[in-house]
Amino acid sequence: MINVVLYEPEIPQNTGNIMRTCSVFEMKLHLIEPLGFSLDEKHIRRSGMDYIADLDYQIYPDWKTFKKGKEGQFVFFTRYGMKNFNECVFDKDRDIYLVFGKESTGIDKKILKENLEDCYRIPMRKDARSLNLSNCVAIGAYECMRQIGFSDLSDRETLKGADFLLRC
Repeated sequence: MINVVLYEPEIPQNTGNIMRTCSVFEMKLHLIEPLGFSLDEKHIRRSGMDYIADLDYQIYPDWKTFKKGKEGQFVFFTRYGMKNFNECVFDKDRDIYLVFGKESTGIDKKILKENLEDCYRIPMRKDARSLNLSNCVAIGAYECMRQIGFSDLSDRETLKGADFLLRC
């Protein structure tokens, strides 16, 4: 199973967009408190659209509670990562946890220090501070799905039909 972990997210629009990403990729979302918003905010509903109803997610009071009993491959996305993201190889035979930090300060530095070998940086312009959180999640989620073969995801339009453009 592929999991997205948000460590203390602050912006509801980002989290709503990430909820939508997790739902369409069939990934579980783990939210670690404190959250910078309420999950019933209209911004969450608008950016998550109607996908939130199908979302598998869980909320934890802190990192320690989240981590308890979890095993698998943990991949930390951070501007401080000493490895280039393209070096990351996802292990489809284990649970995968893609971990992202809050918008203002990222993942707690103590957590990163304890997991240095699993910290990756998404390449970007050297004088740029960071990418948008929901964009980082989309990049990480897509690459993970690509490496494991997109599991059971559809590569054809099914709602309007594969021949939709031919019928226009």
